[in-house]
Amino acid sequence: MTKRILALFAIIICITLIIKAQGLKLLDAKDAVVGAMRTEKYLPMLENKHVGVVANQTSIMDDGTHLIDTLLSCGIDLVKIFTPEHGFRGTADEGASIASGVDEKTGIAIVSLYGKNKKPTAEQLQGIDILVFDLQDVGCRFYTYISTMTYVMEAAAENGIPMIVLDRPNPNGFYVDGPVLEPENASFVGMHCVPIVYGLTIGEYALMVNGEGWLTDGVKCNLTVIPMGKYDRDAIYKLPVKPSPNLPNWESVYLYPSLCLFEGTDVSVGRGTDMPFQVYGHPAMTDDFVFIPRTAEGHRAPLYADKECHGKNLVEYAHRYRKNEKKLNLSWILDARRQLKDDDKFFNNYFIKLAGVADLQQKIDSAFTEDEIRSSWKDGIDNYLKIREKYLIY
Repeated sequence: MTKRILALFAIIICITLIIKAQGLKLLDAKDAVVGAMRTEKYLPMLENKHVGVVANQTSIMDDGTHLIDTLLSCGIDLVKIFTPEHGFRGTADEGASIASGVDEKTGIAIVSLYGKNKKPTAEQLQGIDILVFDLQDVGCRFYTYISTMTYVMEAAAENGIPMIVLDRPNPNGFYVDGPVLEPENASFVGMHCVPIVYGLTIGEYALMVNGEGWLTDGVKCNLTVIPMGKYDRDAIYKLPVKPSPNLPNWESVYLYPSLCLFEGTDVSVGRGTDMPFQVYGHPAMTDDFVFIPRTAEGHRAPLYADKECHGKNLVEYAHRYRKNEKKLNLSWILDARRQLKDDDKFFNNYFIKLAGVADLQQKIDSAFTEDEIRSSWKDGIDNYLKIREKYLIY
């Protein structure tokens, strides 16, 4: 009998391990019915209204048709397009100035919400009865589309304009990790006190910003979120369109939360190569993998242009996603700091903004272990999870 019980326990353990290993899936974005596709939910709200849309190249239907074209074909009176960082077509560099203009295909005015004009003005919203927001997020605090959404919600609230958010999958929605932003470090790459990876879809995030009173002066947006169908939170989603020029594939999106911290250092993350956010390196590092950044569209002045960088290729790591822990990987930045221990310019002024806290840089410089660093985040994450729980749709 004892042997049978032990054998049964062994089988249960094996099954548990298999289920755990297979828990994280790699899905196509079409496996979820995105909010934009559920036209029956929001078109009635747009009828006989002057409509403004916040959109870019990711605002597409399942067949690749752009949301703008779909709305026009349905007879919606679309009067203005607002667009975030990287522009309406999504080809501009990170941080590049985006000019307003006119969409050549439709003749509709485009207003840039990047640069000095991050928040729509009352004048820009004049004549608009309702706003539709449809951008593909990647689930990281420093990815600026959620900051754009916050400013649009705020402007909508201040001007008495209802707003609809069409929800889309979060390709990094399967975990929560990272330091919770300290208010004194708030910026456009981190407006709210959330971890680096916050585990919400963009629609859920909008509900949290509104519900927690995080808009200026606690104003409330008249907000409607059109939820997805068939969304699986425990999945990586392959996006049909690059959300920005340097996130070309699912591997880069998956690695982005950990590698973006390098943007606050003098280590390259492969901008200017065909593997951005899939590699990291530096001319003075000693690893075997070599890459040379080049100037091109989407990366006008990459770090170490035309110089040989030595570092690591992380594509195979991404492909082992089922075996990887669901957390930020700090081993890479700790490894780079060890190799460049004599580099007194390793960190730049951008790092604290990305990290959201002042002490992460100090801990990395002081050679804290990954576990020691992570333990300092626990209380902040635990408190955040209590807030997050209130806004989960799926």
